[in-house]
Amino acid sequence: MKFSEQWLRSWVNPEVTRDELVARLSMTGLEVDSVVPAAGEFSGVIVGEIVSAEQHPDADKLRVCRVTNGLEEFQVVCGAPNARVGIKVPFAMVGAVLGENFKIKKAKLRGVESFGMLCSASELQLSDDHDGLFELPAEAPVGQCLRKYLGLDDAIIEVDLTPNRGDCLSIAGLAREVGANYGVPVTRPAIEAVAPTHDETRPVELMAPAACSRYLGRVVRNVDLSRPTPLWMVERLRRSDVRSIDPVVDITNYVMLELGQPLHAFDLAQVRGGIRVRMAEEGEKLTLLDGQDITLRSDTLVIADHERPLAMAGVMGGEHSGISEGTRDLFLESAFFDHIAIAGKARNYGLHTDASHRYERGVDWQLQREAMERLTALILEVVGGEPGPIVEALDGQHLPKPVTIRLRNDRVTQMLGLTIPAAEVEGYLRGLELSVEAVGEGEWQVSVPSHRFDISLEIDLIEELARLYGYNRLPVSAPRASLSLTAKPETRGELPVLRRLMVARGYQEAITYSFIEAGLNKLFDPQAEPLALANPISSDMAVMRTSLWPGLCKAVQHNQNRQQARVRLFESGLRFVPLAGGELQQQPMLSGIATGTRLPEGWANGSDKLDFHDVKGDVEALLGQGGALDDFRFEPAEHPALHPGQCARILRDGELVGWLGALHPQIVDRLDLHGPVFVFELALEGMVAGRLPRFSELSRFPEVRRDIAVLVDQSVAAGDLLEDIREQAGPVLKNLRLFDVYQGKGIDPESKSLAIGLTLQHSSRTLNDDEVNTLMERVVGSLEQRFKATLRR
Repeated sequence: MKFSEQWLRSWVNPEVTRDELVARLSMTGLEVDSVVPAAGEFSGVIVGEIVSAEQHPDADKLRVCRVTNGLEEFQVVCGAPNARVGIKVPFAMVGAVLGENFKIKKAKLRGVESFGMLCSASELQLSDDHDGLFELPAEAPVGQCLRKYLGLDDAIIEVDLTPNRGDCLSIAGLAREVGANYGVPVTRPAIEAVAPTHDETRPVELMAPAACSRYLGRVVRNVDLSRPTPLWMVERLRRSDVRSIDPVVDITNYVMLELGQPLHAFDLAQVRGGIRVRMAEEGEKLTLLDGQDITLRSDTLVIADHERPLAMAGVMGGEHSGISEGTRDLFLESAFFDHIAIAGKARNYGLHTDASHRYERGVDWQLQREAMERLTALILEVVGGEPGPIVEALDGQHLPKPVTIRLRNDRVTQMLGLTIPAAEVEGYLRGLELSVEAVGEGEWQVSVPSHRFDISLEIDLIEELARLYGYNRLPVSAPRASLSLTAKPETRGELPVLRRLMVARGYQEAITYSFIEAGLNKLFDPQAEPLALANPISSDMAVMRTSLWPGLCKAVQHNQNRQQARVRLFESGLRFVPLAGGELQQQPMLSGIATGTRLPEGWANGSDKLDFHDVKGDVEALLGQGGALDDFRFEPAEHPALHPGQCARILRDGELVGWLGALHPQIVDRLDLHGPVFVFELALEGMVAGRLPRFSELSRFPEVRRDIAVLVDQSVAAGDLLEDIREQAGPVLKNLRLFDVYQGKGIDPESKSLAIGLTLQHSSRTLNDDEVNTLMERVVGSLEQRFKATLRR
């Protein structure tokens, strides 16, 4: 927001310099973006009056004027089209300086002497208007210094307000802040009720009370729009970066800047019947004041009469009901619109107005009547008229409710690190127009005024105290705490260790989005109903992932499209699984994906393609990191995203901890991947628990190695056989290894051959042949009985 320093100081005037004032505003959270002069540098320019104007004898576009400074007359040659007798204009006399070094001298234009210069607004850097002379009011005192007359020794200050400080989008709000900061009184203009002179009204209906719970209207008859806007008002508007349009519009803008309440004036002749504040009908048309034709949506609040919409509520009025040269009667509007109902509506239609900027941030819900009285008084003062009574439509149920907060001095001390005396606490808060009542020793009940939408908690009040006390005055100290080392469980694995292991095995870590396209999630997990985002960034980021595979597959696709044939990626992150009752489980996972050749390209490496067992080996390395690999089992299973014949689920103590397999060929084709592609996904919680290493003395006695090859049905899992062998062999079994699996020539097509090596060793003596043979017979017998296994001869 931009404002004039002089205008602010007419409300509150602390005895500080401009630089000190600007610094204090910034330190209290109202960041000052810029401070610029209200006008360009010039001197020697006075108020002059043209007493005669004749055509230049040798130039069609020049006039020879006689200009008085109140004491004597000067001949000035001027080319402005509006140079005429009787107007008062800025007169730069000989010796005046415009800008940095443009000095006015006696000159001769087309043979006629000129003693000075008549100035436009742009030549004085008051505006960009250079079409003619800057005309001053008829009452301007001839001969007075223009800078003094217009108060141009002023500064335009621009503050960048955060969205929660809509209360400072006005001179009243800024004055309140300055008064509270410096402890000086704020002098508000006297606003008195304007007595009606007739009884004409228009009925008002609140048909959308949740969006508009208070609406005030007033009829003003017989205004004279030929009267100009007072120059003092035009200047204050200009210094607030608001262009002067016509007297009524200028006054509505002025009161908005002064008090913070957006206002609007309709041409009463264009209002059919009464006012209806309602939601738009889908497809309704409205031509705005800027000439833009828009098609309204049903979620847009409008001000309408009994036939058609008149304005987009809180944003912009309609062209047909706007003020024009022929307007004689007005209908004035002062309303409270809920900021939620207005938020984003202007942007949806490609608009941004001063009114929408304020309504979106919250407007004082008790300000409407005061603003209406101020608006009426200024209209009567400037353009005359006959006011009617104020009509107010109110729905108290939907108005904001007053907020009362308990404030404790102990809490203030705890948060700020110092004790502020009770009298100062009360003074700071009352300076912000908060009502403060002491209810005990160091405790207050604080009633929040209607203009502060951002204060609802005790911590908000403490922040206000910190601002006013001065952030730079708060004590600086290092926090102290008594810390003790927490025990680190030795049996629990750490994610950084697992990450390093994956990198050591040739994988690279990836980070993908937690939100993905709904169709992509359904491709990998068709049975899940993922959590949909209320406000997604884009359509391909609409739901929360229930698996990390979709993001990794898109990453592989991205790499393969850039000629990267061998890709190995892993990712650790959360998946989001909806549960019954509307709850959401956020589960930490570790997932991986691999495709391409088994080994990197090189003279010593083959070009064999990666297969299921290669990735299974990587998964086993992860699971074995904690020394508890034997606790995990791989079982054939089916998963909608995995190849039916190359899919395994991973169990620990009967609980599912993950999946492993080749990506389903249909998904490979759908994503245009170059397969085969292998993936795995492990729940971190189920795999990080390990075993505590224990020391056992190495045996001094020799090992015995026995190998067996058994034929079993191809549906029998090797893991089941190995588990049975461990049970039968007992503690003398030191190592068990499956070193060959064979299917093919020489054996039944429905069978497979498993070659298994057993390493036996006793801790206190040498095993003899009888003991070994007996143990092996027990092992083979158990395999024959449980799995119908036969020794392969």
